[in-house]
Amino acid sequence: MTNKINIFKPFLFIVALLFSANTAWAYDPTVAETLQTREITPPPIEQKHEADEFDAGKMIMEHVSDNHSWHLFGHYTIPLPVILKTDKGIEVFSSSRFGHEGEEKAEGKYYTYELKEGSIVVWDAVTGIDEAATANITDLSITKNVAAMLISMLLMLWIFISVAKAYTRNPGKAPKGLQSFIEPLIMFVRDDIAKTSIGEKRYERFMPFLLTVFFFILINNLLGLVPIFPGGANITGSISVAMVLAAFVLIIIFFIANKHYWLHIFAMPGVPIPVLIILTPIEILGLFLRPFVLMIRLFANIAAGHIIALAFFSLIFIFGRMNAGLGFGVSVFSLAFTIFMGFLELLVAFLQAYVFTLLSAIYFGSAVDEGHDVHNHADDHLPNRTTN
Repeated sequence: MTNKINIFKPFLFIVALLFSANTAWAYDPTVAETLQTREITPPPIEQKHEADEFDAGKMIMEHVSDNHSWHLFGHYTIPLPVILKTDKGIEVFSSSRFGHEGEEKAEGKYYTYELKEGSIVVWDAVTGIDEAATANITDLSITKNVAAMLISMLLMLWIFISVAKAYTRNPGKAPKGLQSFIEPLIMFVRDDIAKTSIGEKRYERFMPFLLTVFFFILINNLLGLVPIFPGGANITGSISVAMVLAAFVLIIIFFIANKHYWLHIFAMPGVPIPVLIILTPIEILGLFLRPFVLMIRLFANIAAGHIIALAFFSLIFIFGRMNAGLGFGVSVFSLAFTIFMGFLELLVAFLQAYVFTLLSAIYFGSAVDEGHDVHNHADDHLPNRTTN
């Protein structure tokens, strides 16, 4: 009850100000005469309609961005834990305190919080948003994307532990069930990605990372196409997730790169010094551009697919407000195109997992390559190589 009273204090304060202002005006004869002769008209109805209009951009961004709750349907959501590190201590509470779409204030132990455009800010009854306190907040909440990643990780553990147990129970026998579906994908990553890009003598130590990245992207891409819980999260379409995956690739390159690789980055053999002045900065820039391309490729392709599908759904409501028959006609076209986009997204889900894994393997292969001079044949194991 105390929390509710504290929440409504600002509103009572505003009402008191308005009341006092009205009583002060009442003692002004000029204003009183003006109020008596003025025709008071209610606010135009159109303003209410404008507030209730369907906002396609807002709907699309809410679905493709991260949230502090997991929307199911209608006004039903799954509240998620809010964990905030403030300058006064740790705050932990449920996102249900914010109400539907953050329309309420959440009373914490140290501050009152407001959910504003997906970000949590400190709210003050006098100044509104407390910029100083908000700047000291570190949001460690279990958001929708974090919860979806935990679900996908548990799913991956269940898949691979089940497949590993199947190999243990039936050694040397033909795969069946889930094992028969996973084994071709593992062999595809091994034979068509790792071996051909890194080499038959070096690929094995990179297989754990390549398999993890491939199945993580593939499973989350497929779960993102499922419109109901536990699907619907835009994990691989999040720039932060794509950035972390690309950062892992860059860190691995730093640790595995040999002398030959760094020599070609900083001082390519056989190149004149004046040319190196131009070439070396380009090579250094290219070292960081490679993971950047991985990040943008994954993020843009997955996010664009979700945005396009949601945009065609939005056309139904936009044209439906103009004319019911027009909305019905557009719905047939939108539904057909959305189904087509769904099948296309199934292809993109596998394709983006393949491309990210392939490019990562190519970068690893170039980092461990020993060179191609006539005195060094350490890379003769690579396929389709001819020697003179």
